[in-house]
Amino acid sequence: MNVDLFDFDLPEDRIALRPASPRDAARLLVVRPDESQPFEDRGVRDLAALLRPGDALVFNDTRVIPSRLRGRRFRGGTSAGIEIMLHKREAADRWLAFARPAKKLGLGETVVFGGDAASGVCEFGRLEAVVVAKAEGGEVGLRFVLSGPALDEAIARLGELPLPPYIAGKRPTDAADAVDYQTLYAREDGAVAAPTAGLHFTPELVTALEARGVSRHFVTLHVGAGTFLPVKAADTGEHRMHAETGTVSAATADALNAVRAKGGRVVAVGTTSLRLLESATGEDGVIGPFSGDTAIFITPGYRFRAVDLLMTNFHLPRSTLFMLVCAFSGLDIMKRAYAHAITKKYRFYSYGDSSLLARAEQPG
Repeated sequence: MNVDLFDFDLPEDRIALRPASPRDAARLLVVRPDESQPFEDRGVRDLAALLRPGDALVFNDTRVIPSRLRGRRFRGGTSAGIEIMLHKREAADRWLAFARPAKKLGLGETVVFGGDAASGVCEFGRLEAVVVAKAEGGEVGLRFVLSGPALDEAIARLGELPLPPYIAGKRPTDAADAVDYQTLYAREDGAVAAPTAGLHFTPELVTALEARGVSRHFVTLHVGAGTFLPVKAADTGEHRMHAETGTVSAATADALNAVRAKGGRVVAVGTTSLRLLESATGEDGVIGPFSGDTAIFITPGYRFRAVDLLMTNFHLPRSTLFMLVCAFSGLDIMKRAYAHAITKKYRFYSYGDSSLLARAEQPG
């Protein structure tokens, strides 16, 4: 499909730089396939009333790590500053990352973070890596001198929280973000971007959902920095998704299959939960256990097998996530929903408001 179909104009002042406080005070746009009343302006606090007893919410429990590293690269007697954004762990001592600037970074070069990196002198408290691979789009493979938990500790000490560029480009990261950019239920370290639909949940909202008879289930998808990348290809068929690592346990799969067997609906909290569930579901609609990488790219025409409703924030124009919601609820209705949201002054992107989308009629 032509990527231009997924473009729209968004005023700069609609981009949220801070979340709503409290979290569940954010607005919620309800989008239904009913042409007579497709949009309803509600609040996240209304979520329990909008769901039915027996429905199941599926959350991504990944936890954001401080994956932005600033250091210097060394080649012979010269060095230069560099910024690294980790995005996918490949081994105990290896990460895939995006480098900036990447053009002059060569295979075999050493990159140093922390300590007096500029001196090139070995000292306590710094971290070194060697460039072992290069790919298009500034992607590099790094092999670190540390491994496993020791590497995790070094990254936690030296790294910065990776706010999305549309926020980080407008204000510095601060102490509030360390709390605001993690979900209430984050517990599995490994993401470099938050599953932002989950940022709206509070203990009070969880209590209301439990009282309504809505069950909660957890999967893990470690969101990569590729989620920030624009689609540069002219056609969706030419775009390459970066793989992300995820897990759906057998217990969670069985529980969700049981929910659907009883007539309940599976409600994905965020596009990350949806993408993982769809990766774990067979053509027969049965959700199975899953552990591994997924690079699923969902565009209009995709037939959804696992998810009935989707709660998600408002996404960037021409992004893979906007393409996904257009596939889920329909291109025309989602373009009109986003126009409605802009007119009604909804707040966009990671710290913005949310939406609850009904799945459109499935393609044959």
